[in-house]
Parts: sequence; structure tokens; C-alpha cells
Amino acid sequence: MLITYITFFSGFAILIAGAQLMVNGASSIGLKLNVSQMVMGLTIVALGTSLPELIVNIFAGIKGNTNLAIGNILGSNITNTLLVVGAAALVIPIHFKKKTLQRDIPFSLFAPVLLFLLANDFIFGRPNIISRSDGVILLIFLGFFLYFTFFKQGKISSTEKEDFKQYSWTLSLLFLIIGSLGLYFGGEWIVDGAVKIANAMGISDTAMGLTLVAGATSLPELATSLIAARKNNADLALGNAVGSNILNILMVLGITALIKPIPYAPKLNIELGLVFFSGLLLLIFGKLGRNKNTLNRFEGLLLVLIYIAFIWFTTLYQ
Repeated sequence: MLITYITFFSGFAILIAGAQLMVNGASSIGLKLNVSQMVMGLTIVALGTSLPELIVNIFAGIKGNTNLAIGNILGSNITNTLLVVGAAALVIPIHFKKKTLQRDIPFSLFAPVLLFLLANDFIFGRPNIISRSDGVILLIFLGFFLYFTFFKQGKISSTEKEDFKQYSWTLSLLFLIIGSLGLYFGGEWIVDGAVKIANAMGISDTAMGLTLVAGATSLPELATSLIAARKNNADLALGNAVGSNILNILMVLGITALIKPIPYAPKLNIELGLVFFSGLLLLIFGKLGRNKNTLNRFEGLLLVLIYIAFIWFTTLYQ
């Protein structure tokens, strides 16, 4: 088991390093393409920080550990909203832009509702499963999200260019290649280790995915958002978390379902409901909170406390 623990945690280190290289390369390319900061957070950076979830799920799907795959996504989205956004708000209050409240957060609420409709048998009278056709539907809505994000937001400003580092095309592409290799090997080690550790501890693959794996694969989002908040780039911190949540459901689960249909346990509706509820809290805080259009430190603390309660509940009852 010692070797299993070493490869498991080494896999996370390699995976996160690979994801960071991917973010650096993708952000640099985004600058060259004159993409705005909020768009960078919602798409390019969110895509880069969602890669750990994607890679873990691809390997989990290939190896038949679909419970780990679905637990990873739901746990990651809960972590992103409650811990990542909450912790960023503790560093600096986050101001909501108009488009964030009117389009981006509502879209992040639509994604779990869509998943609920596709995954539960009482909706269409079929087995509880996220099928390949469901995966196609998720990816179609991903296309809508990317289209409206890229073509309906403004271009990058001169001041925003200072928030990201730009590299040459050669170095940017090299970052993407090396990062991809790190993601591949790190993802394989994580999935193999997670299954063995879960069996040794006597817990389910789902609980493992909801807690330890989800928390670890959300480290890139947490690190990216905290760094962005410390640099007063709250738009990037919020956009990164909201964008990652959308991509996790529409892209990661969509691709995973295409590889292998994902059985869905109805008891996961509790976690799926928390995904929706946590996003709804962001919307409520943004529109009706103490400081309108702003997520303040108190509200950020409340999100973090709810996350701690979620971890406690999951470890005891899953």
C-alpha cells in the first residue's frame, strides 16, 4: 500500500503541474487571440483547470470505475462554488459583473438541471444512466455556451493584458504538449490509486470521488482563484470557478459518457441538488446580498462553512 499512496499523491502533483502548464500555454494563446479577461476565466483558464477532472474521468471510464467519475464531477463542482469562490471572497470581496449574473451563473444552474433530467429514470421512464446520447446532448449545450461566451463578450483591454504572461507560439505550444503528458500519467496513477485506497479503507468509489479525488482535482481552481483574488482580479477568480462548473458537467461528463455510459445512483440527487443550491446561493448573494452585486467576506465564510458540513456528511453517510 505504501507504493500505492506514493503513486496516488505523486499523480496529483504531476496532474496539477501539467494543468498549470496547460493554463499558461492556453492563456498565452488567448492573449495572442485578443480574448477578454472574463472570457479567459470562463473558457480557457476554466478549461485548463477542468483538465484534471476530465483526465481522471476518462481513465475512470476506460477502467469501468464510473462511480468514481460521477462522484468526482459532483464533488468538484461543490468544491468550486463553496470552497474556491468562498475562499477567494475571504481574500477580497468579489464584484459580480452584469453578464455574470444574467447569463453565466444562470447557465451554471441550468447544467445540473439538465443532468438531473437526463440521469433519472422517472423523467423518461428508462434506466438511471447517463447514456452516450445523453453525452451528445451535454456536448451540444457546451457548444452553445462556448459560442455565446466567445462571440458575445468584448475584447481584451490593454490593462487586462498585464494580468497574464504572454509567451512565444513555440513555448506556448510546448507548454501544452508537456502539460498533456503530465495530465496523462498523473490521471492514470490517481485512478488506480483511488480504487485501491477506497477498497482498503472500506469506502465506496463514489465517496472517494466526492471528497478526496474531487478536492484534489479542484486544487488548480483553488490556486488559480486565490492568486487571481490576491492580484485583485476577482473577475478571473469567479469566472474560473463558474466556467469550470459548466465545463465539468457539459464537457467532462459528456465526453466520459461517450467513452462509457455512466450508471447514476438516485441517492446522488442529494449532491446534485447541492451543486444547484450552491450556484443559487451565488446568484442570491449577487442580487439580494448585503452588498448588492458583491460577494463579501461574510458570505464567502458562509460558503466555506457549508463546504465543511458537506465533507462531514459525505464521509459519514456515503
